[in-house]
Amino acid sequence: LACNSPVPPSPSSLLRLRPFIMMRFVTLAIAVSGAAAFQAPRRPAARGQLRMAKEGMSKSVPFLTSPASLDGTLAGDADFDPLNLSGIDFDWSSVVVPKWFNEDRAGISTLYWMREAELKHCRLAMLAVLGWVAVDMGVHFPGSAYAGLTSLQAHDAMVAKGNMGFMLSVIAVLELLSGVAIYEAAKGSGRAPGDYGFDPLGFGKGNDQKKAKYALNEVKNGRLAMLAFSGIVTQAALTGKGFPYM
Repeated sequence: LACNSPVPPSPSSLLRLRPFIMMRFVTLAIAVSGAAAFQAPRRPAARGQLRMAKEGMSKSVPFLTSPASLDGTLAGDADFDPLNLSGIDFDWSSVVVPKWFNEDRAGISTLYWMREAELKHCRLAMLAVLGWVAVDMGVHFPGSAYAGLTSLQAHDAMVAKGNMGFMLSVIAVLELLSGVAIYEAAKGSGRAPGDYGFDPLGFGKGNDQKKAKYALNEVKNGRLAMLAFSGIVTQAALTGKGFPYM
């Protein structure tokens, strides 16, 4: 019996057999995946059932109820308001102009105010991403004071040269103009949030479908830019390097 007992394979023989074993596993995996391709697809759930399951629930956070103020009329509306901030009952036009100045105005809802703020931050973030990367790729103001600066160093250099005061003055004028536009909307001008009539290339002109497409593109790219700018600044500060901040 002892003579007939199998001899265990040596480690060297197992190493020689490993390519053949791996080839068999690969062949088996390809065969299984090929057979799965011929299986009948699962029957999708009826649209009525999905609609009933999602009725009244948020599209982006399915386990939360959909906020009443988010009815899908705004571009990029994904039913995302877990804290229901858009439902706050407050006239935000009083932040711009006191209520006693004109008590007959219609007012500004929280949803209008937040969409106005979102679009403003979207546009600033898109410009900020472009400007930050451009400086780190060699685009600077003329003069030796700005030569070789990175975007991370530019703030302190502009403060030292006194340029920041001029920039803040320009921003103050723009904020006053936007305040006037919001106040006119509070009086019932019908102005859409973020609409300043600035469209020199005529992207928003034409049919409503084209206008809605560009409005959605602006919101999506703006939200991405806000996240991207935060990441770019953080990475630049952590690495101390310019583009691509690695």
